[in-house]
Amino acid sequence: MSVTVIELLECSEIAYDKKEILRYMGCSKSTQEIDELIEDCLAECEGAFRYKTVFCPICASVDGGAVVLGDKRIESRDLARALSDCDRAVIFGATVGIEIDRLVLKYGRISPSRAVVFQAIGAERVEALCDALCKRLREIYGKTCPRFSPGYGDLSLGLQEHIFSLLECHKHIGLTLNDTNLMSPTKSVTAIVGIKRQGQ
Repeated sequence: MSVTVIELLECSEIAYDKKEILRYMGCSKSTQEIDELIEDCLAECEGAFRYKTVFCPICASVDGGAVVLGDKRIESRDLARALSDCDRAVIFGATVGIEIDRLVLKYGRISPSRAVVFQAIGAERVEALCDALCKRLREIYGKTCPRFSPGYGDLSLGLQEHIFSLLECHKHIGLTLNDTNLMSPTKSVTAIVGIKRQGQ
């Protein structure tokens, strides 16, 4: 099964969504002090992100409360509902790189408030990357369903091992998985995107 690797350079041109950064910071509203802190952190992490993705299309079918992706049967009623109008899916991995993790670690020791902002910026950037990739997938494959990741609903986080094996994430985009199925770099996502049947 062939995989496609794309470095989505256009993500660097997507403006930061300040409202999303605030949301990830846990702030319901901003202040001048918070705005200045965010701007300062954005300036410091300029050029830190590497927007990389890897994906492959795969046959998909729903069998009761389970989904069959290729030759893999996955017990998940939530995923089955998400793919109910699909006969194919795309499995993908995406990461914005390790530099934001290093900034979070650095400031976690010397300035926790800056560490919180960098965490939020990283979260906003990886979501922007996933949105850009899903837009590209629609251009390639047509109508798609919202992405669905391991750990959502009743979909086991253990599916990460299969996704990493299938996509060879370490080889293609430098994304690794530890013994508890957590990813490094941390600002990374794996997901399944259903491709709707024609006419749906």
